[in-house]
Amino acid sequence: MSEGEGKSTQATAPALDSKSESTASPPSAGQGVSSVSPPVSTVTQGPPAAATEDEEEESEDESEILEESPCGRWQKRREEVNQRNVPGIDSAYLAMDTEEGVEVVWNEVMFSERKNFKLQEEKVKAVFDNLIQLEHLNIVKFHKYWADVKENRARVIFITEYMSSGSLKQFLKKTKKNHKTMNEKAWKRWCTQILSALSYLHSCDPPIIHGNLTCDTIFIQHNGLIKIGSVAPDTINNHVKTCREEQKSLHFFAPEYGAVADVTTAVDIYSFGMCALEMAVLEIQSNGESSYVSQEAISSAIQSLEDTLQREFIQKCLEVDPAKRPTARELLFHQALFEVPLLKLLAAHCIVSHQHMIPENALEEMTKNMDPNLVIVESRAVQLKLSQFPALELDKFLEDVRNGIYPLTAFGMPCPQQPQQEAVKSPIVPPSVKTPTPEPAELETRKVLQMQCNIEPVDEGAKHHLTLLLKLEDKLNRHLSCDLLPSPTDENVQELAVELVQLGFISEGDQVRLASVLEEAFSKFYSRNGSLNPVTVSS
Repeated sequence: MSEGEGKSTQATAPALDSKSESTASPPSAGQGVSSVSPPVSTVTQGPPAAATEDEEEESEDESEILEESPCGRWQKRREEVNQRNVPGIDSAYLAMDTEEGVEVVWNEVMFSERKNFKLQEEKVKAVFDNLIQLEHLNIVKFHKYWADVKENRARVIFITEYMSSGSLKQFLKKTKKNHKTMNEKAWKRWCTQILSALSYLHSCDPPIIHGNLTCDTIFIQHNGLIKIGSVAPDTINNHVKTCREEQKSLHFFAPEYGAVADVTTAVDIYSFGMCALEMAVLEIQSNGESSYVSQEAISSAIQSLEDTLQREFIQKCLEVDPAKRPTARELLFHQALFEVPLLKLLAAHCIVSHQHMIPENALEEMTKNMDPNLVIVESRAVQLKLSQFPALELDKFLEDVRNGIYPLTAFGMPCPQQPQQEAVKSPIVPPSVKTPTPEPAELETRKVLQMQCNIEPVDEGAKHHLTLLLKLEDKLNRHLSCDLLPSPTDENVQELAVELVQLGFISEGDQVRLASVLEEAFSKFYSRNGSLNPVTVSS
C-alpha cells in the first residue's frame, strides 16, 4: 500500500525571533554574528541623509549573494557568522533558505589538499549522512551538505540551523556583569536538556561523539530552549586546512583527548561537566593575563559550590579515568538533577503527544465559562481551585513542553535508531518481489469520518486497482492504493481490513465498517454481467 497524507510540513529551521528581550534574556546577537548596524550618528558626523545612504549601502553589501548551492535552494551571503571557537570550520556565513524563507548558516571546511579529501571522502560522507538524519529538539539541525572539489583544493559545505539568540557563554557573561547568580532551577533545566541531546547522540549506531562541547557551542533561545551545535567530528578536525585551538577552551577537553587513537563518548561527559561547572559559577577564572584555565582554578570553582550534590555531580563528570565517568543517561538520574515528574508534567506530555486530538488554545476555551472557585483537586486538607491554574499559564507550559524545554527523561529518551523492518505478507496480492514493511510505532486512534472505495480494471482485466480515500476526524485525508488479483474472496477482504489496522492506517473501531464497504464495492464490481466497469462506494 502506498500512502499520501495531506499534512502541512513545518519549517525545520526556526525563523529569526523578532521579539524584544528583557535584561534577563539571552543576548540577542546571533551566534557571534558581527553587527550589521552602523555606528550611532553624532553631531560631528555628516548630515542624516548621508548616514542613511551609508547604512543602506552597508546593508546591501552584506545581503549580497556570493554563491548558491548546486540545487539552488541555499544562497550564501557576504555577512559572516563568527565560528572561531569551532575547530575545523574555516568560515561560516549567513545564508537564505529560499524554500522555507528563513536564515541558515553556510559552513565551509577546507581540506589541505585534494588527495587528503579523496582519502577521507567515504568517511566524511558517512559522518555527514548520519548528522543530517539527527532529529532532536536540543540539537542544532543539519540540513544539507555537499563537496566542492577543484584541481588544487577541496572543501565541504554544510548548512545548519541559524541560532539568533546567541551562545550560552554570552548569556553567562551578561548574567555575571549584572551581578546576578545562577538560578538552581535554570541550571537543572539546562543540564537536563544538554544531557538529553548527548544521550541521543551517544545512542546512535555507531555512537556520535560531539567532540567540541563548550559553552561557546551551546546556544540558548529566548524561551530558555537549549541547543547544542557545532558537532565537529575527528574526521574533520584531523584533516582540515586550519584547526585553531584556543587556550581559553582547552580545559573543556578531556585529558585523554589527543593522547589516544580512539576516544569514546566519555570525552563528551568530561566537556559537559566543565560546562555544568561554568554554568553554576558563571565563569572559571583564568590564570592572570593568560587565557589558560589551570587545574587549580577548576578545583577552586568546584569547592566554591555550596550544594554538595551539585559538587559531586560535576566531580563524577570530571574523573580523569574515562571508564569511571557515568553515561549521559546515568547522569539524568543523578540526585542533583532527577526529580519525580509532577502529574502536571506527565499530563502535558500526554497532551502534546496527542496534539492532533486537541485544538489550539483548548484549555482557554474549556475553562472560560467555568466557575473560578471550582475545586478541581482535593486531597485530605488540601484543595486546589481552578483560579490557581490560569489557562494562559497552562498554555505557555504546554508550549514549553512542546518545544523541548522539559524533556521527560524518566520514561525513555528519544531514540535515533530506525526500528527493525519485518516483512508483512499481504493476503490479497502476492508481490513479485517481497519488500519489508515497517511495523507501526503505534496503532491509529483517529476515527474515519468518511470512506470512499474505488475499483477499476487494469491490464485488460488481468488485475484490478483498488483505491481508498479516508477522511479522518482531524480533517486530514489518507489516500491508499494497491493492485489486486481478480475475484478475491470474502475472507480476503476481511484479512485486508485486519492488515490495514495492523499497519496503523485505520483504527480498530473502523475495521468492520471498512470490510463492509470493501465487500459492497466488490459485489457491485462483479455483478455487472462481466463488464468490469469502475465502481465507487462511499460510506
